Amino acid sequence: MAIKVYIVYWFVVILISLGSVIAFLNSSSTFPSVAHPNLHLVKVPETLTIEELGALRAPPKSDAPIITPDQLHHADGFVFGFPTRFGMIAAQFQAFLDSTRLLWEEELLQGKPAGIFFSTGCQGGGQETTALTAIPQLVNHGVLFVPIGFTPIRMFETEEVRGGSPYGAGTYAGTNGSRKPSKIELRQAFCQGKCIATITKKLKR
Repeated sequence: MAIKVYIVYWFVVILISLGSVIAFLNSSSTFPSVAHPNLHLVKVPETLTIEELGALRAPPKSDAPIITPDQLHHADGFVFGFPTRFGMIAAQFQAFLDSTRLLWEEELLQGKPAGIFFSTGCQGGGQETTALTAIPQLVNHGVLFVPIGFTPIRMFETEEVRGGSPYGAGTYAGTNGSRKPSKIELRQAFCQGKCIATITKKLKR
């Protein structure tokens, strides 16, 4: 049974790179063929001006389509990705979620599963708090938040620097966005993709 999973993201170069997003959740290895997912990589609208983006040294825009709130309910499941903003969900993503009132009124997202992945510039930058500030948005829609827990993804690893938390896959992008996800972080993404795809398929039956 085919399932449709929307990978919805927003990024700024100083916190997360598009390469990190794609490496995390838009590869066939991340969403195992066991669930036969139909993936859609989409981005939320930008709220910063061209001048502001230039000051942040943001990279060229990706060619991923911009999603509108009315399109969201067509998915069977979601993975939401965003960088931190002072330990909280980025304003661009918050603005998008704020625009989903009509979906909320009609309960169109009720019962759909969703996972979260995130990026911070450094350790202590919000690997857990960023996810926590996004969960209330899901709860109010009746969306089923799907964490990844501690196992089997080496969350107890202390021998090397790694992002991520039981709330979702994560990475440290570095303060200039130059760091790429490590093997451990990519392993988290694989486990998260497998978890989301499997649960989404079960719920669609």
